[in-house]
Amino acid sequence: MSEIKDVEILNKNDNFANSNSNKANTKEPNKMELKDVLKRFKPYFKDYIPQFILAFIGMLLASLGTAASAWLVEPVLNKIFVDKNTTLLYILPYAIILVYFLKNLGTFTQAYYTAYIGQDTIRRFRDSMLKNLLSLDMSFFNTYRTGELMSRTINDIERIRSIVSNLIPEFIRELITALALLGVVIYQSPKLAFFALVVLPAAIYPITRFAKKMKKISRKSQEKISDISAALNENFTNIEIIKANNAQNYEHKRFSDENLNFLKINLKATKIEQLVSPMMEMIGSIGVAVVIIIGGKEVIDDQLSIGSFFSFLTALFMLYTPIKRIVGIYNKTQDAIAASERTFELLDKKSTIKNGTIDAPSQIEKIEFKNACLKYGDKQALDGISFCANKSEMIALVGSSGGGKTSIINLLMRFYDPSSGEIAINDVNLKEYKLDQIRDKIGFVSQRVYIFNDTIANNVSYGREMDEQKVINALKMANAYNFVEQLDDKIYTKLDEFGTNLSGGQRQRIAIARALYNEPEILIFDEATSALDNESEKEITNAINSLAHKKIIFVIAHRLSTIQNADKIVVIDAGKVAGVGDDDTLSSSCELYAKLKGKALV
Repeated sequence: MSEIKDVEILNKNDNFANSNSNKANTKEPNKMELKDVLKRFKPYFKDYIPQFILAFIGMLLASLGTAASAWLVEPVLNKIFVDKNTTLLYILPYAIILVYFLKNLGTFTQAYYTAYIGQDTIRRFRDSMLKNLLSLDMSFFNTYRTGELMSRTINDIERIRSIVSNLIPEFIRELITALALLGVVIYQSPKLAFFALVVLPAAIYPITRFAKKMKKISRKSQEKISDISAALNENFTNIEIIKANNAQNYEHKRFSDENLNFLKINLKATKIEQLVSPMMEMIGSIGVAVVIIIGGKEVIDDQLSIGSFFSFLTALFMLYTPIKRIVGIYNKTQDAIAASERTFELLDKKSTIKNGTIDAPSQIEKIEFKNACLKYGDKQALDGISFCANKSEMIALVGSSGGGKTSIINLLMRFYDPSSGEIAINDVNLKEYKLDQIRDKIGFVSQRVYIFNDTIANNVSYGREMDEQKVINALKMANAYNFVEQLDDKIYTKLDEFGTNLSGGQRQRIAIARALYNEPEILIFDEATSALDNESEKEITNAINSLAHKKIIFVIAHRLSTIQNADKIVVIDAGKVAGVGDDDTLSSSCELYAKLKGKALV
């Protein structure tokens, strides 16, 4: 089954509310029961019908084998030890071996095929989860912590796997086993069966109370794992800042506090889990005590044979085991259900950025911002931005930090959509175009340089088919080929995570080469030359200028040398356009631009 089908399977069923569990915006997700979880997985089950059949056969063999081993106590005692039947002496032992062989064969068959179903289902489920997460808009990723998303994708889904792989199959097997043993108990003595089992309803109320507590504790445990994952992610990602500020002890204390809270929560869960077993045994012991008194009296009065009584007693002792396991499984499902609530909450989220239906134009002649506004939550980032960029123009966006320059780029990239107003490309609303095609037309270099743990060639061609000559050409345009050629494996040199085996300037040039690789119609440089030395910056600036005659180029920069040659400079202040023109015009007509230029902040 394809990945697309898997996403449809998991999204077409119940639509649970898109609640946000992040600490910044905590909401309680919709409550789920086991039936809701199974309903979400139901479309998968038809893909594993042969495995389900084999697993069920295994359950039957395991369960009936257990019941048969209890029943065999009667003929062994009565026929061999009481009646001294020598014929059965050489037959029944082989029957016992056969029963245990079939029982263990069934146990293995059931365990293997349910594990296969569970592991493969969760593999597909995790693939679908990531596919859906990657389709969500940037506002989602700005809301949720990276560590929390990792925890939900790995830990929470692993807890759900236990439902499919372990809990449900074990529940069915133990239920069949309990019913089969119950049959042996009733067959041997209906009267004793009544006295033995009448005490079981007394356990229902405390067990259900424990289950509710277990679900709450499980959810807290999973949230705490998210906190721990987030803390670890921040530590490892920001290790340079931590060391530079001597914050090792501070971060260790923060992690230790979270870790200690996690321990306390898990101890509460352990306390509840461990109370269930002794409680069941105590209740069971009352039934057994009554059985021994009444059954013993019947054996003494010759109303019940020794073999029948011990067969009954064996089956009864064995019966309490699957019942106890069923109760334990019920409690464990609460953990998986809590994980399901958190997981389906993310899986049911939809991107607010809707895909258009029109093919992107082969040539982009004009981009126009028409009174575009943008809000991040309650914060007004852009307020009525209007300007036009034509082909063969370089547009420089300048202004004080936090003024809205990057927000303009966010709109153009469709990381966000305008809260009002619009952006038009060739006089067509940007929203009408197919999103992937528009982004293929844009080469983007952000303030933060992203380097992947892969070869230089794959970093440059990232997400697209690698063409060696195109990689080399892009590296040359980015003034990066000279240093790449000096490396042992040249363009096939593998870069460390975050590109730590390159200098800052080299990493930035690799990022610029990535933007140039696909020969885009639009180029966006957000502080793209900030980490370069003067010579390299000059080379990049020359490369940008050489492309300007056939592309639309947006540049955000604080260096005067980067934007002085721009065809149009757009001055942004507090989310509004404070001025538009070339350097000479703005120097005399825009007070803010003159100040920025005077302070050399542009």
